[in-house]
Amino acid sequence: MATLFTKTKLYLEANSKTWEAEQDNIILQNDGDGDYIHTWNVSGLAEPTAEQLATYETAGNTEEVLQVVLNNRRNDYPSIADQLDDIYHNGIDGWKETIKTTKDKYPKE
Repeated sequence: MATLFTKTKLYLEANSKTWEAEQDNIILQNDGDGDYIHTWNVSGLAEPTAEQLATYETAGNTEEVLQVVLNNRRNDYPSIADQLDDIYHNGIDGWKETIKTTKDKYPKE
């Protein structure tokens, strides 16, 4: 199940807004009964209804799975310095093989 954060972020993007630009205007909260939008002060965009947010469930799940893959790759890749050293010693093709190992280990679905 996609998080409220992810569905809200997708709702903003679908309406030409970004979470980064609006993060100070939105407060998500959980008082023990589940996540909800506590504060919504987004100029020109109404607070989404539960039904509107529900339409982002599938896209939200896809986004969250992708973020796990990208985070795993980021943690598994060699440092930039090591990658540059790999290119210097083994060329681009050698570097591609090094990177391919991680890409194959954590494929995008």
